[in-house]
Amino acid sequence: MISITEWQKIGVGTTGFGIFFILFGILLYFDSVLLAFGNKHKLKGTSFFLGGVVIVLLRWPLLGMCLETYGFLSLFRGFLPVAFGFLGTAFNIPFLNALFQRLQGTSSMV
Repeated sequence: MISITEWQKIGVGTTGFGIFFILFGILLYFDSVLLAFGNKHKLKGTSFFLGGVVIVLLRWPLLGMCLETYGFLSLFRGFLPVAFGFLGTAFNIPFLNALFQRLQGTSSMV
């Protein structure tokens, strides 16, 4: 019989959890109700991002990456100021704190 070390048991357990959550995420991603709620008002950003992926696959990487970047910024426009504000308060590094406060701006999600 093959003996399994403790590290191998931890690795198998972690891999099992990872596979489970990936499959669960894929299952939730293709739920039509969640897709309708999540992307109804972000159709422009989603189409630019997925169009950029298609353009990259068609061997136009520079144009595709530009489209993907625009789509990404369009999708996460409301979230980025919140993320920069959190990073500015989470880390007490003077240069980064000033940079994140500048990037945060005055826009809010409300």
